Parts: sequence; C-alpha cells; structure tokens
Amino acid sequence: MIKTFSPEHLFQPIGPYSHIAQSGPLIMISGTPGVDSQTGQLAGPDAYSQAKQILLNFQLLLESVDASLNDVMQIHVYLKNVDDFAAMNRAYSEILPQHRPARTVIVVADLPKKGALMTMDLTAFKNQ
Repeated sequence: MIKTFSPEHLFQPIGPYSHIAQSGPLIMISGTPGVDSQTGQLAGPDAYSQAKQILLNFQLLLESVDASLNDVMQIHVYLKNVDDFAAMNRAYSEILPQHRPARTVIVVADLPKKGALMTMDLTAFKNQ
C-alpha cells in the first residue's frame, strides 16, 4: 500500500503531486524548493539560504512520518547555476555534518518555482 500526502504545516505543492509518498519503510519526498513554511516565500535570494531551507523542510517532512535525516539514503540536487555548488555544499554540510547519504547534483536550465535557485528530492528508509 502506498500512502501519499502533504503535511498541512508546510507550503502546498505547486502542482498535482504530494510532498511525501511512503510504502512501509520506504519514504520518497518530492522536489522541494527553499520555501520557508512560516512565510510561504523563498528563504532568501541566495543558494546558501535556499539549500539550508530545503534541508530544514526535509527534516520537517521526515518528522511527519516519524523519520529523520539519518534515515536518508539518497538526495538529488537540481541546481540552476553550477557556481552555486559551493554555497549549497556549505549549507548541506551544516545540516548533515555526519550522515552522508548518496547524492547526485545535476545542473538544469530552469525550475518551476519562480526565483528558486535549486530544488532537491530524497529517498529515505525508516528502520522499524
């Protein structure tokens, strides 16, 4: 059985999808921009602020299914500008200082969220 939903305390998806899809211990989180759940706006105009907010959003999303960042297996990062790689890595290292899941970084032409410099998605596995 697959359960899909978007937590009410987070910003709503900008398309016909859910933030989370879960089947047993497998958790998938959709592409997430750096939107602050309190304001509904991007966390900042820079890559560092947006990357940090994305990872904080992941933390909130995972908590909604009784999981944590330590359960993350893989993260995909979609950057609009390869020059933002270092700023994204700085935020990433601050939020994930010890646990280092597999990661792929892809540079893309554009993103659906206006002003977004990146989006990320993830796959996690919650030990039961």
